[in-house]
Amino acid sequence: MSPPTSSAAVAQRLRIFYGRLRRRLQDVSAVSGLTAPQASALARLALNEPSSASQLAGAERVRPQSMAKTLTALHELGLVRREADPDDARQKWLFLTDDGRAAAQGARTHREEWLVDAFAQRFTDAERQVIGEALTLLERIVDQ
Repeated sequence: MSPPTSSAAVAQRLRIFYGRLRRRLQDVSAVSGLTAPQASALARLALNEPSSASQLAGAERVRPQSMAKTLTALHELGLVRREADPDDARQKWLFLTDDGRAAAQGARTHREEWLVDAFAQRFTDAERQVIGEALTLLERIVDQ
């Protein structure tokens, strides 16, 4: 029996799949002794540098206290540095160090390699074609 195709059923399956894929990619990116949240924060900072702790917490959808703990660990590892805002000394901006940039790139590389390998091992050429076509359709959701 095929799965239900109502909008609600398909949306629920996609949401569940997305959550599982995101968690799996976070697990894969936990390289070099970094936790998944640390690797994710580095990757986010690499995309939006400089950033504040509150901006990162919002983007990662975590509590500010959780992000503060993550950032403290990354700072102690020498992967991020903090600088005071020249216009508002209360505001701190976060930047990647050279080691932080390398760690973020390493995590990104691990995620990409895992995903490429998964597609190569688990799907035929024809199935990858179908997935590509489905992605083209799904892009309509975010391209509006």
